[in-house]
Amino acid sequence: MTMQSPAPDNRENFNLIFEMLQDEYPNAEPMLHFNNPLELMVATILSAQCTDKQVNKVTQVLFKKYPSVEDFANASLDELGKDIYTTGFYHQKAKHIIGSAQLILTEFDGKVPNTMEDLLKLPGVGRKTANIVLARGFDIIEGIAVDTHVTRLSQKLGFTRNSDPKKIEIDLMSLAEKKDLENLSMTLILHGRNVCIARRPKCGVCVVNELCPSSEA
Repeated sequence: MTMQSPAPDNRENFNLIFEMLQDEYPNAEPMLHFNNPLELMVATILSAQCTDKQVNKVTQVLFKKYPSVEDFANASLDELGKDIYTTGFYHQKAKHIIGSAQLILTEFDGKVPNTMEDLLKLPGVGRKTANIVLARGFDIIEGIAVDTHVTRLSQKLGFTRNSDPKKIEIDLMSLAEKKDLENLSMTLILHGRNVCIARRPKCGVCVVNELCPSSEA
């Protein structure tokens, strides 16, 4: 199996491509349902390798059963695992949620921290989750959440030649204004879900196909 070569450098077209995608997705809103930073953190942990639709289905019941950080901190690992079973990797996710809740109680006065440094101390919280919690839970833009969609589209559009999420984040932050980073992430995610699908990209109907170095149209 031959490795696909990286797309040519296309950073000069970033502003135009981003503008066109924003026109295509004017309401690029988060799909996860939450009411506070704690629920957002839990939902984001659950969303790894799982659809937002399924996470929302699970959290609709979960957040009623565990309404506070204390409830998650004192939860039974086996019981919480059963509660989130359908999101996949349930044992590890349950362990991370309980561990994070316990650390929030002991180290952060029972409140989800609002800095990148402190969020990264929580089990199961990487830069992607931390960026989401900061942006959507506290209106703090620290960086950009780089998931599989953002990674793939950034590479295909020629915005980065890196595969490491942290390096991709740095590359994207050098292209977009800080205030636009959350919107950029959501816009790329929506385009990845709807048009630039991994196994069958719909290049023929893509609004940026003439500017995309990976276009097959």
